[in-house]
Amino acid sequence: MLDKQSRIFEAASELFAEYGFESVTTQQISDRAQIAAGTLFRYAATKGELLLMVYNAEFLAALENGERISRLRDDPVDAVVALVAPTLEAAADSVENTVAYQRELLFGPPTEKYRAEGLALVARLEADIAERLAAIARERGSGSDQIDERARLAGRSVFAVLHLALAQPSTDAHPDHDPAADMRGQIAQIVAGFLAGVEL
Repeated sequence: MLDKQSRIFEAASELFAEYGFESVTTQQISDRAQIAAGTLFRYAATKGELLLMVYNAEFLAALENGERISRLRDDPVDAVVALVAPTLEAAADSVENTVAYQRELLFGPPTEKYRAEGLALVARLEADIAERLAAIARERGSGSDQIDERARLAGRSVFAVLHLALAQPSTDAHPDHDPAADMRGQIAQIVAGFLAGVEL
């Protein structure tokens, strides 16, 4: 069972990387994995769910990398940027697949297993940002009883900025702007607003 799942994961990952999500069929994935098409659907109900399975692994790797780097940063803006930058960098390798992943993640059927796993990763990223900001505010002497709630909202705002930065290359919006630089500037504004809101 695990061998079949590994073969499906590997086949889907390779094909999406080679041809892009839209051009790949489930039949191609089952052929490359050397399994029957019916067997494929026991592991993932749709091609979108296969994409979620593959890109959740990439998102997790980027998230863990960002967590590691962020722990080495003292400046709050640098710490938050470090948490999200690996995700933006990984997305640059395949804009089409990244946009399809975001679409499946945010708007896919609510019962899909891999969608739930992806949304849990989003929640983890938002929580990481919130925890980092709350810790920095407390280190700076803030005694506000609103730290945790404001940090939670800041974490959600940063994810929204990341989401737009990931989509920017596919939309032709702001073509003269670097998504990473824009993201950093927006994060700086969010962090400044958070810190101002929890000052003594």
